Order: sequence, then C-alpha cells, then structure tokens
Amino acid sequence: MTQTNESKYFDLHTTGIGYLNRIREVEVRKGKPFLCVTVAALHGAADDVEYSYIDCKVSGSEADRITRLYWPSLTAGKKVLISFRIGDIWTDAFTYTKGEKQGQPGASLIGRLLFISWVKVEGEMVYQAKPREELSNPGGAPDTTVATSAVAEEAESDYVALSCGSAKK
Repeated sequence: MTQTNESKYFDLHTTGIGYLNRIREVEVRKGKPFLCVTVAALHGAADDVEYSYIDCKVSGSEADRITRLYWPSLTAGKKVLISFRIGDIWTDAFTYTKGEKQGQPGASLIGRLLFISWVKVEGEMVYQAKPREELSNPGGAPDTTVATSAVAEEAESDYVALSCGSAKK
C-alpha cells in the first residue's frame, strides 16, 4: 500500500461586483514587490447600494495583468467597475492612530484578488474574460460569460467617488 502526501484545502471564495480603488505596488525588503488594490464591493438593495471595502493582494496572474492594464484609468479619475473573485477573506484588527477615531479599535477586510471576469470603465465594457469552457475547448464552447446585473447598472449611475483610504490613516 502506498501513501500519497496529498494536501487538502478548503477554499473560501467571495464573488461580486465592485469598484477598484487604491491600486498600489508594495515593495518588500526580501522578495519581489506585489500589487495591492482595494475593492469597494457592492451589496444591498438596488435602490440603496452599500459598499464593503476589501483590501486585496492581487494573486492571480491574469488578475494582476488586468489590474495593471486599467491602473491608468483609475489614476485619471475614471470609475473602474469589475466583476471579481476574492479568496481567503479575513479580518485584521487595529487601533486608529490619527483623526477623530484615534485610539478606537477598527477592523479591515483583507483577501486575495484571484480573478476578474469583466471590467467597465465609465460604464463601457472594456474587458471580458473568456468562459472556462472556451479556454479548455477553443471554438467549440457556448458563450457563458456573466451579464451585468441591474444592481451594478444602478450603482454605476449613482456612483460618487469614494475615498477608499486605509482605515488606519
């Protein structure tokens, strides 16, 4: 009888629609720099959309490429809406060091941006990932890409530039 050292993982994936904010490259002393972004994820009723901010390390190679591609649009002040998959969300507790909340406890949501299925800049669809079936069977698969939801359309029309600065500021 042979044993295999097979690792088992339980994936926690969050999918949704949200705005890209605060794209930045993080330099580290020992290692390669990496890309981070804050996603303002939409949730709630279509006529009263709320946002949850998730600070993400961009982990997927294609997500990294797409984020870098639309970084100039965000820097230019344009609204960049994405459909995303974020993995391994967790909370980070901290204490505010500045401002009117100084000394009070706070928490940040943190995750890994794994996949971007589509991108809209100023309401115009500019990128759409190929369906998984098409990637594994080029030319023979039906188009199963995700359509934009009414909630995203509503939120996009009502979007006000949000300050997505770190809560620690």
